[in-house]
Amino acid sequence: MKDAFVEIPSGTFLMGGEAEPDHRPIHEVVVSAFRLTRHHVTNAQYAAFCGATDHRLPEFWGEDRFRSGPEYPDHPVVGVSWLDAEAFAEWAGGRLVTEAEWEYAARGGLIGKAYPFGDEIDPTKANYARSETTGTVPVGSYAPSRFGLYDMCGNVVEWVADRYDPAYYARSPKVDPPGPEIGKHRVIRGGGWHSGPYCNRVDFRNALPANWVDFAVGFRVAKNAA
Repeated sequence: MKDAFVEIPSGTFLMGGEAEPDHRPIHEVVVSAFRLTRHHVTNAQYAAFCGATDHRLPEFWGEDRFRSGPEYPDHPVVGVSWLDAEAFAEWAGGRLVTEAEWEYAARGGLIGKAYPFGDEIDPTKANYARSETTGTVPVGSYAPSRFGLYDMCGNVVEWVADRYDPAYYARSPKVDPPGPEIGKHRVIRGGGWHSGPYCNRVDFRNALPANWVDFAVGFRVAKNAA
């Protein structure tokens, strides 16, 4: 995955939103430079990991309705838990992206916008519930963000590193917040093909148990700056 990473510059941004209690307060966050895969991890990449490590294949492997399996090499992998994603990231020499890094990267320097490309979403910009694709599409099917990242909304929802705490934003550190130390669930970010416009906003957050697998949840890999 050496050539798959985009350099994300350091910067400061306003994290959060007003729509939900766990999105508040909007707060200033400083993010150090890091690297992030330009695409979601694909079926082909995940299969290579499973072959090299004898890790179990995704839950829906071989199911055409979820575009999961060797017949869909360039589609994002789904049916993987947070634990699976963490194992892949470690094997690839990286880690899962933090929630703050993810939102900073998704915003791409745009201030106060709802989506990575502005305030409006439509089927020409992302694969979401109104796109009528009925599933994932190959990574890179839509225009990249200002940081050169693909599918920072739409296609699949993404596991991130952080544990979930609905009150964390009120006390999180300003610089490189690592997420809470305790929490039963792990945060997911970025709406997917099954999500409506609301859940595709850059500030939207949700969470699932770390062992959960879902037909619309995948991930990407981060690394510290070189």
